[in-house]
Amino acid sequence: MNSHDQNHKPFLSGVLMQVIYTYKKHLTIIGISAIILSAVFSGPGFITPLYKSIVILYPTASNSISKVLLSDNFNNSKDILEFGEIEQTEQMLQVLNSNKIRDRIINKYDLINHYGIKERSKYKMTQLYDEYESNFVFRRTEFMAVKITVYDKDPELAAFMANDVAELVDSTINQMQKKIAKRAFDIVEAEYLKLKTEIKNKEDSLTILREFGVHDYESQSEMFNRQLAIEMAKGNRNGITRLEKKLETLAKYGGPYVSLRDALEHDKKQLSQLKAKYEEAKVDAQESLPHTFVINTAYEAEKKTYPIRWLIVVISTFTTLFLAVIIFSLIDMFTGNLGEDIKKKSLVEKE
Repeated sequence: MNSHDQNHKPFLSGVLMQVIYTYKKHLTIIGISAIILSAVFSGPGFITPLYKSIVILYPTASNSISKVLLSDNFNNSKDILEFGEIEQTEQMLQVLNSNKIRDRIINKYDLINHYGIKERSKYKMTQLYDEYESNFVFRRTEFMAVKITVYDKDPELAAFMANDVAELVDSTINQMQKKIAKRAFDIVEAEYLKLKTEIKNKEDSLTILREFGVHDYESQSEMFNRQLAIEMAKGNRNGITRLEKKLETLAKYGGPYVSLRDALEHDKKQLSQLKAKYEEAKVDAQESLPHTFVINTAYEAEKKTYPIRWLIVVISTFTTLFLAVIIFSLIDMFTGNLGEDIKKKSLVEKE
């Protein structure tokens, strides 16, 4: 390759190579210094090492015990052992990011002191919540599971907190559902007991009417009228008088008896239906099932996750060297040394 071809080399690469060649000793010193300093400042004395613990879990497909186990009409219910889909996963993520879980973890592990936040700080709660959000990460995996990741300077504590969060998400969902289920049960129970009381009152009223001799209005009325016709045909005054009194009693109490009897039959049908709802609501209010399938529990990490010292050293060194080359290039360009060096090199190559 002749000198004419060399003059057509890219200008930028030629400048950079010239600077690197001219300042190779300086760059070597800078590079070694960058390695040493980045290794020192990325150490535990300057950057607190963090350990990572992970819990992976799936939500369940169904939340209602009664509809899954007791109801015959809930045709769209899912298997109680089936994993939840995207809807249940998103709901669980919302619960994980709620202040219900955050505040319980903060209080249980005294994180305001654990993170070294000063009690007198004006924005201590903002600092605490920011620290929590950076150390507690909740994500949906590609397989629709929920991944709980906890970072902490104490590897054992990180594992404890990750497993606690997994337990808290289940208990938090239970608490929210139990609050509604208890209210629903109270409503159904009140209606159920009220209807039972009404039925008992109607039955007591029918018992009193039976004491007056009204047992079955329709059959008794038919029988008494038929017997009265027979007695009248015989001319039996005593028999006629006795039957007329019974018919008077039947006429007096027959209407209330029929009304009570029909109302009681209707109420008992309603009570049967309401009892089924009562039993379902009672189960939902008093019993609970897990809302999660834990696939992977957290354990104490053996190696720190952050910082990655070798990566910091490599990035810092290359960044420092790159900036040094740029600075040296700018200095030489402004002082004119770079142009003179390139001209001298060009003359030497032509000779």
